[in-house]
Amino acid sequence: MSIRSRAGFEDFVSGLPATSIVHQWGDASVAKVGGKVFALFGLDAEGSGLVFKVTEFTFDMLTEADDIAQAPYFAKRGWVRVGGKAALSEEDLEAYLREAHRLVASKLTRKLQAELELTELIAAGPRRS
Repeated sequence: MSIRSRAGFEDFVSGLPATSIVHQWGDASVAKVGGKVFALFGLDAEGSGLVFKVTEFTFDMLTEADDIAQAPYFAKRGWVRVGGKAALSEEDLEAYLREAHRLVASKLTRKLQAELELTELIAAGPRRS
């Protein structure tokens, strides 16, 4: 099942630690960790798209590619929207979603990180393949 489909997106992100999925903002599937958004799958005028949190370096790199841009309605340079025609593999998208999850989890309070058993994930830093 492709991560570029709603079912594939929800299946993948639900496997990340302490993740919840809510349906809000119209018909978007919004992935949260500790109540904070780290990614979403939605339909808009341009078709389906993935939106996720990124570092500034990743933002600069990704937004140079076709069909990847700053996500509308999200903070500048911190979020990208990846359209259906973007040349990213499933593995790349999974890695970016894992990192988005880790980035947002790392900003939670230490108490909440401990309650959600995220401390080791955050301490491990970005995953390298």
